[in-house]
Amino acid sequence: MTIMNDETREFVAMHRNEDVRELALKAKRVERLDLPSALDQIAGWQIARKKLPQWASCEGIVYPPHISMEQCSSQFTAQYKSEIAQTLLAPAATVRARVSDSGESDNQTTKSEPQLSDSPESDTQETKTGVRVSDSSESDTLVARSSMVDLTGGFGVDFSYLARGFSQATYVERQRHLCDLAEHNMAALGLDQARIVCGDGVEYLRQMGPVDFIYLDPARRDEHGSRTYAIEDCTPNVLELRDLLLAKSQYTLVKLSPMLDWRKAVADFDGTVREVHIVATGNECKELLLVLGQQVHEEPSAPRVFCVNDNQRIDYDSAAYTQGLRIGGKPLPEAKNYLYEPNASIMKAGCFDLVEERFGVTQVGPSSHLFVSATPVADFPGRGFAIEAIGGMNKKDIKRLLNGTKQANIAVRNFPLTAPQLRKKLKLADGGPVYLFGTTMQGCDHVLLRTSKI
Repeated sequence: MTIMNDETREFVAMHRNEDVRELALKAKRVERLDLPSALDQIAGWQIARKKLPQWASCEGIVYPPHISMEQCSSQFTAQYKSEIAQTLLAPAATVRARVSDSGESDNQTTKSEPQLSDSPESDTQETKTGVRVSDSSESDTLVARSSMVDLTGGFGVDFSYLARGFSQATYVERQRHLCDLAEHNMAALGLDQARIVCGDGVEYLRQMGPVDFIYLDPARRDEHGSRTYAIEDCTPNVLELRDLLLAKSQYTLVKLSPMLDWRKAVADFDGTVREVHIVATGNECKELLLVLGQQVHEEPSAPRVFCVNDNQRIDYDSAAYTQGLRIGGKPLPEAKNYLYEPNASIMKAGCFDLVEERFGVTQVGPSSHLFVSATPVADFPGRGFAIEAIGGMNKKDIKRLLNGTKQANIAVRNFPLTAPQLRKKLKLADGGPVYLFGTTMQGCDHVLLRTSKI
């Protein structure tokens, strides 16, 4: 990690709201100014301002190159992982932690002197932080003597939020420059319980003593740099480490690709998955999180599934809803006045029968994943629309549906045309207050629904 000199820091502070590309072309050459480093810090801060506002509000944070900032966790997803950890451990460890999404600091401090029993005594590459805690999340956090290890530290965003709920928190990372960056940033964030270890996470796992909580975010790139998705193709292969993880921790949280089928992932871990968390933000699936834990019953139990999209959250027992893709068990209502589209986490979970039962709506047809109701539904986890008209694809119906409309927002679900093809056929510009859905209803009828957003 390159430590910026005074001239470079002053340049960053003066220009951090400006366009990085223009700065690269127009910046005056100042003696002792490290322009490449300054541009990296400005670009990093500009990303963090939206993605990690608490970090952006903290003076002294050093940011990595652009690609690492694009790939790191957001504040929302990192805080959610911390919430998972504290909820899991609260009954046993008597931990009380309230994680707020506020970016302001209350300047309250917590002092602790960690007794770090989870590390191998032979480890000589470690460095430790030892600074005052200032929790920028406005949390009033009381922690028991609980311990955690992040075996795949990386840039350290997830670790920084997880660590706040533990009195002992160890970050493990093979790359020295990332360790140096993490040591600096954890100190800047006031995490004096953080301990930085430069080494291989798998070797560290084998040698360490038991802890309360382990976190892993396996690298989803192969040796050639190509993107991978399957659990066994990631580094490390968590399936191979399963028994060791269960032996060394109460719970292990594993971050996986949102592209994976969560049911197959659960089956791959052979009865050790306690919870599945499908995390979306801005209606885009970002993470699939699995909580591993010791089997408490003789027979494997189905995990609880949590579907999260920003402030929309539902959870359910997956054993009670094993027919998530079942269609046609409930007839369509005679009055189809409202249309509902589930959010991305619900779509990923496939718990459509749960949605029918819990919200009193009906699936429009096989694989369409849209719902209708006669009356409005409060707090539906997704988007809601008022249905203005329903028709087929013949010219007469299309003319009636459009009624002179020149532009519309178009979406298709289980429909023979793509959205661009349908837009071209209907000769409509994009945008406006009208929302058109092309879908297939029960009985295999291709229909258009003209709606307005509610």
